[in-house]
Amino acid sequence: MYAIEFEMVSKSFGAHRVLVDLDLQVRPGEKVTLIGPSGSGKTTVLRLAMTLEKPTSGDIRLFGESILFDAVGKPLKGSQEARVRRRCGMVFQQFNLFPHLTVLQNLILAPTTVLGQHRKQAERSALDYLRMVGLEAKVHAYPTQLSGGQQQRIAIARALILKPEILLLDEITSALDPELAGEVLDVVRGVAQETNVTLLIVTHEMRFAREVSDRVLVFDAGRIIEQGSPDKIFSNPESARTRSFLQSVLSH
Repeated sequence: MYAIEFEMVSKSFGAHRVLVDLDLQVRPGEKVTLIGPSGSGKTTVLRLAMTLEKPTSGDIRLFGESILFDAVGKPLKGSQEARVRRRCGMVFQQFNLFPHLTVLQNLILAPTTVLGQHRKQAERSALDYLRMVGLEAKVHAYPTQLSGGQQQRIAIARALILKPEILLLDEITSALDPELAGEVLDVVRGVAQETNVTLLIVTHEMRFAREVSDRVLVFDAGRIIEQGSPDKIFSNPESARTRSFLQSVLSH
């Protein structure tokens, strides 16, 4: 059984086709990175997996269970969709922390309201995840008192506290300068090495993609044009389009 499975998934916004008949399978615990030019459909893949968008056609399954249809093929109701989606967590380009809540309050909000955890239990768990991202000392700080890199590390902790089986990371360093981006990527490396969570990553950080991935998928115009191990994609790509894309991003 796959952790994530896209079957002939297409997505259009008006007349613009963003994804075209996408077939994609990700094994449990696999670390898969999506690379390619802007507008090639990478972020749409994550948004579809998180049910933030609905595909125009096709089916998406998490651990064998459709996130779109029930057993008789009817569209899932909101409560059914939420139950399936709970297996997924997502970290966005923008940190999306609540500015009026402290770091601790941001972290315990979902466990106490969505999972019904007791506040003390949620607080203990929050401290564990803050230690994991190296920010235990910021437990009572507000987001405005933190750097962008610290806020993004908090956002990662907030996603992990719900114990997702799949973590979706969408360009999580694009709003950060290189030093702060490095701090965030170090945290993700730790997650990749120390947990069995399935990672689906969209990034322009090619060195990071090479280090952390089991498999790299190259997107262009809504399709996967090439996939393989990081060594194969970065050292010996078959596609001319892959070669030109890597040449353009690695020369900057």
